[in-house]
Amino acid sequence: MLGTLFFLLAALVVIGGVLMRGRVRRVVDSRDPMTDDPVLREILSQQDGEPDPAPPLDEDEIREAEDQFWEEEWDRPEDWRG
Repeated sequence: MLGTLFFLLAALVVIGGVLMRGRVRRVVDSRDPMTDDPVLREILSQQDGEPDPAPPLDEDEIREAEDQFWEEEWDRPEDWRG
C-alpha cells in the first residue's frame, strides 16, 4: 500500500515537472507572455525600444574630482594585531 502511494506521488511530481518545463520553455522562447497584465502590454507596445540617451560626460569635471581624490591625505592604518 505504501509503495503504491509513493509511486503515485512520484508520478505526480514527474508530470508536474514536465508541465512546468514546457511552460518555462514557452516563456523563454517568447511564445507565452511573462505577464498577463494588459496595461503592461500596452505600455510596452508604445515604447520605441531605445533608451534615453545619456548626457555626455564632462571630462574636466572628472579630472578635477580625480585630482581632488588623489590630493587627499590618508590616515595610516591601525595595527591589526591589537
